[in-house]
Amino acid sequence: MVFKVIEGGRGQAALADEWPEAGHGPSPDDVRWEAARRLNESGYHLSRVREFATGAPMPAALRYLSLQIDFAAEALSRLDPIPVDFRSDAYWPTSS
Repeated sequence: MVFKVIEGGRGQAALADEWPEAGHGPSPDDVRWEAARRLNESGYHLSRVREFATGAPMPAALRYLSLQIDFAAEALSRLDPIPVDFRSDAYWPTSS
């Protein structure tokens, strides 16, 4: 099993000031985009395709990571207001 380091908040620090207007912050769609990015970076989709093609089950760790990312995205998107630093690694699960 190969794990990749997912670059989160630190790599996206330049995007943290994306909502300069007062009263306008990140939307639930922004959170979903971040969740999709993290899932793509984890190798989940490649493993899922491999599972369909070969019948070999994907690693349980990747399946569990997907559930954790979905849960974190759902929880973050329900916050009012959504934290401006929602891309920070502190809000998201790690693959370890």
